[in-house]
Amino acid sequence: AEGLNLCTSGSATSCEECLLIHPKCAWCSKEDFGSTKSITSRCDFLQNLIANGCAGAIENPSSSISVVKNVPLSSKGSGQTHLDVTQITPQKVALNLRPGDQTSFRVQVRQVEDYPVDLYYLMDLSLSMNDDLDNIRNLGTKLAEEMRKLTSNFRLGFGSFVDKNISPFSYTAPRYQNNPCIGYKLFPSCVPSFGFRHLLSLTDKVDRFNEEVRKQKVSRNRDAPEGGFDAILQAAVCKEKIGWRKEASHLLVFTTDDVPHIALDGKLGGLVQPHDGQCHLNEANEYSASSQLDYPSLALLGEKLAENNIHLIFAVTKSHYILYKNFTTLIPGTTVEILHKDSKNIIELIVKAYNSIRSKVELTVWDSPEDIGLTFTATCQDGLSYPGLRKCGDLKIGDTVSFEVAVEARSCPTEDTSHTFTIKPAGFRDTLEVAVTYSCRCGCSGRAAPASAKCSGNGTYACGLCQCDPGYLGARCECQDGASGDLHHALCREAEGKPLCSGRGECSCNQCLCYESEFGNIYGPFCECDDFSCARYKGVLCSGHGECHCGECKCHAGYIGDNCNCSTEMDSCVSSDGQMCSGRGACICGKCQCTEPGAFGETCEKCPTCPGVCSTKRDCIECKLFNSGRLADNQTCQKHCKDEIITTVDVLETDDPNAILCAYPVNNCVMKFTYLELPSGKSNLTVLKEPACSSAPSAVTIVLAVIGSVVLIGIILLALWKLLVTIHDRREFDRFQSERSRARYEMASNPLYRKPISTHNVEFTFNKLNKSYNGTVD
Repeated sequence: AEGLNLCTSGSATSCEECLLIHPKCAWCSKEDFGSTKSITSRCDFLQNLIANGCAGAIENPSSSISVVKNVPLSSKGSGQTHLDVTQITPQKVALNLRPGDQTSFRVQVRQVEDYPVDLYYLMDLSLSMNDDLDNIRNLGTKLAEEMRKLTSNFRLGFGSFVDKNISPFSYTAPRYQNNPCIGYKLFPSCVPSFGFRHLLSLTDKVDRFNEEVRKQKVSRNRDAPEGGFDAILQAAVCKEKIGWRKEASHLLVFTTDDVPHIALDGKLGGLVQPHDGQCHLNEANEYSASSQLDYPSLALLGEKLAENNIHLIFAVTKSHYILYKNFTTLIPGTTVEILHKDSKNIIELIVKAYNSIRSKVELTVWDSPEDIGLTFTATCQDGLSYPGLRKCGDLKIGDTVSFEVAVEARSCPTEDTSHTFTIKPAGFRDTLEVAVTYSCRCGCSGRAAPASAKCSGNGTYACGLCQCDPGYLGARCECQDGASGDLHHALCREAEGKPLCSGRGECSCNQCLCYESEFGNIYGPFCECDDFSCARYKGVLCSGHGECHCGECKCHAGYIGDNCNCSTEMDSCVSSDGQMCSGRGACICGKCQCTEPGAFGETCEKCPTCPGVCSTKRDCIECKLFNSGRLADNQTCQKHCKDEIITTVDVLETDDPNAILCAYPVNNCVMKFTYLELPSGKSNLTVLKEPACSSAPSAVTIVLAVIGSVVLIGIILLALWKLLVTIHDRREFDRFQSERSRARYEMASNPLYRKPISTHNVEFTFNKLNKSYNGTVD
């Protein structure tokens, strides 16, 4: 073997210890194995032991399987006794397991045709269900007619419930004892409140069902939640009074219009004792422990329903659908359907739920021992293998599916211990019993010789080795405790220059005696190994999913990694279309790591920007709206497009920034739709009712358009020309005005101008009356 030899590094001191190290490790029981000058490990790989001369004296047990009972699968259910109907094969196998050595077997399951059905109808008779009671007066006859289309062997039973008749759940004042509806104007008369009443055992006489329903009257409780979980548990565990048949499929239909009380709610009424999961129907077929025990928990309900192979169908109003849908994830084997407020759709609902139950197979494991690891590989109707899955869906009645079950023992239990566990399909009565024994002891151990001369009379010779008595040491028990010397120290060093026994033990009689440690065990020929120096995850050694061997984690089945913190389970990575991470990522440690840009979601199922998304949504539109395209087959369409919500509109709104607009050609037209991922995980597709088509323009339209264009261009050019001329004229006028204002003419300075009046001055002198004058004569 290449690299690290797990067998020799484990330093096994006995054959049994060797078998526990690794399933490929074998033990040599030959007396004169190895040489006197070196220590040859008796625990090694098979091929190494043969090469070292140990052929014929090797202990190497392996896991084995034997089929104890294997009755072929049946094809029909009715017309045969229940002992003849087989839906799972084989029915019993025996395993002999060596720790770490995985073995596997194949299980086949078939939903047989015409299988008997027992249906118990459990109805809420609180006041709000009064109109529902009127509508199921003839339910028995109509339901029997529909169910007989699916099975020729059908029985029907009836029971009712309200709530615990104690405060604060019901009206307990003396005036309400006989009529809790006193003072209630809308419904002044009703019967006293009660927990659960079994009214009709399962029978094929459907007229009796109708008679019992007609006798019933509603009651009134105080708070909104009902005591339905009390009724479910009693209907499940009171097998004899209800009349459940072993050879039939068991359906329990639970109808209500409100939420249920659950465990610990009873403390409000002083009920502190948890429910014991037992039947408490008195002689009057009424639940007698209603005022003594608390409401049952979801875990207890799931356990009792599974024990009695009962499929629970929640038929609830739309306002409470989400709550009960969450319950189905906590209670295996349950389904939920929406009930109309007047229960008019109850028959359609039951038939739909029954078909849904019969369309899937899921394996469950009961009483599995802690030291055994189980892994499943499902092979469904498509012929493909799905590692890590234990369920198949989309089945038709009569289809056969198979599962490969791999079993591995992680360790050895106490001596001569055997275990038995059960594998059964959820809701089936058929089981596969698996008996397990362990191959943990070597054959040579049974031939041990106490006080053997081969051990110097100081020990027991077994499997080629001496097991020394207290106080003696050595390969032949030849040394007494405490005898040591430098002569033997060389055999206690892993290599020259290294400390004796790796500094974690003492060398005595050429053997290392390892110290005890508060952290774990130190072992190995040179005390070089321990079981506590391995990688940890969140402070837990090997994440709690493996064993530490000499510094390395040996992971349990289903886990890998240096510290065994990576799960190999792939159930959570499978998308609704059956692909691993929707084909857009890889399943790493049980979670999808999306590698496609833009992909997100738990299984990378959401990817608005991925190439081909529009094409995928187009296929769903074509098959759902027009019954065409590559998914036109109804079953294929329903499988691949079950999460698509398609709405048709006259005008497509594209203002939502989160919506992706898609289009594809249809007969020279274009079909448009938008695609939007909803928080619920579904896709909202909004599609045009009709493809958008464009018609070719007529010749007249083209001519008129050209003429109009030419005229329009001419008008525009004329307007531009007029604008330019106007601008030019205004500029010239402004310039003229400017020059005119600068010209300042004076009228008198005009050389051509002559005044109309002229003035002449004449100089003269004369005497008059001896006076002289000098002036101007006018």
